[in-house]
Parts: sequence; C-alpha cells; structure tokens
Amino acid sequence: MGKQYLKKQTTPERRQELYELYLRRIDRVNSWDLVDLSGHQVIGGHLYERPREPLYELAASPEWPQRRLAIFATLHFVRKGDADDTFALAEILIDDDEPLVQKAVGGLLREAGKVDRAQLLAFLDRHAATAPRVTLRYAIEHLEPAQRTHYLGLARTATPGG
Repeated sequence: MGKQYLKKQTTPERRQELYELYLRRIDRVNSWDLVDLSGHQVIGGHLYERPREPLYELAASPEWPQRRLAIFATLHFVRKGDADDTFALAEILIDDDEPLVQKAVGGLLREAGKVDRAQLLAFLDRHAATAPRVTLRYAIEHLEPAQRTHYLGLARTATPGG
C-alpha cells in the first residue's frame, strides 16, 4: 500500500481509497512492522496537506498499533521539515505503557530533533525525569554525549510515581 501510494502515477482518487482502506482495516494491523512499513506513507502522506485530527483520534485508541500509527505517521511530516505534530502527539503518548509505542515515540522524537533541536530539548526538559527509559534512550540517541548524560541523570534521580 505504501509503495502504491507513493507512485507518481497513482491518482488522487486512488490515494484517497488507499487511505480509507488502511483506516477501515486498521483492525488487521496487529504488529509493529505493519505500522512501520506503510503508515507514514499512506496515513502521513495523505494527511500532510490535510487536517491531522485523525492522528489524535488514533493516539487516543485503546489499541497499541493505532497509537503507534499515530506517532509513526508523522515521520512523513518530519521528513518534510514539519515536527510540530510529532511533538504534540509525543506529549499525549509519553506515558504509554506499551513498549512498542514507547519505542516509536522515542524514535520519532529523535527524528523530530533533527528538524527542531530546541523543541526536542524543551520536551526532554519537561519529560526526561519520568519518561519510559526506552523512550528516553531512543530520543537522546543523536545528542552530544554530555546532553545524553544529563538527561539520563534526570531519569535516575526521578522518584517513582512522579
């Protein structure tokens, strides 16, 4: 679906059909790789120049693949220099209990930090002390060693429960 969505010869009508089919059959997306293979292309690509409320609805889902899709779809935006929805969705998903969502949040924060380092650091200043460890590790991966040490130190000094 993702490759078909990206083809130049794919009509806008067919792209709409692919987007609607993806969301209609979201119940079949039950592994991280199904999200990662085409979510940013079909969902992110479709919503790039459209209202992005569907991502926030996905982020509120009780199903982890939908929450992962919400943040992962923003990879399309980040690659085009737009990181705002990535940071906004990360705010919503920062305390997610599912490790596969935590990894996606951290990975997308890392990528968004390439576009807007100041916004990443501000996000980390607010959340590093309480973020899931895997999220923090992924998010700080491309920071300078001193910055990584600083944020990991905040996580170590955080008290359980906030």
